[in-house]
Amino acid sequence: MIGGQKIRVRLQGFDYKSLTSAVNEIVQTIRRTGGTLAGPIPLPTRRKRYTVNRSTFVNKKSREQFQIKVHKRLIFIKEPTQQTIDELSKLELSTGIDVAIKIMA
Repeated sequence: MIGGQKIRVRLQGFDYKSLTSAVNEIVQTIRRTGGTLAGPIPLPTRRKRYTVNRSTFVNKKSREQFQIKVHKRLIFIKEPTQQTIDELSKLELSTGIDVAIKIMA
């Protein structure tokens, strides 16, 4: 353990399948290196909805609707080891996954 620190790892992505595989990879890495963790905690999915006209000039009432979903997960590493931090920094995750790591005292 490194000085009583905790690490918060927040992941988000558009595709829930790739997000789940990234979370599983991180959890396996933490357990393999001897760290203890809490999570993964699923956070609420943010949905953005867009309505667009199908035509630019005529058929004003004809519209198309789209939505983008942003899935989020949260992992707390309660007792990180130096090996855990090294392995997490070397980890290659799939494209489209945003990872934010915050070290908390």
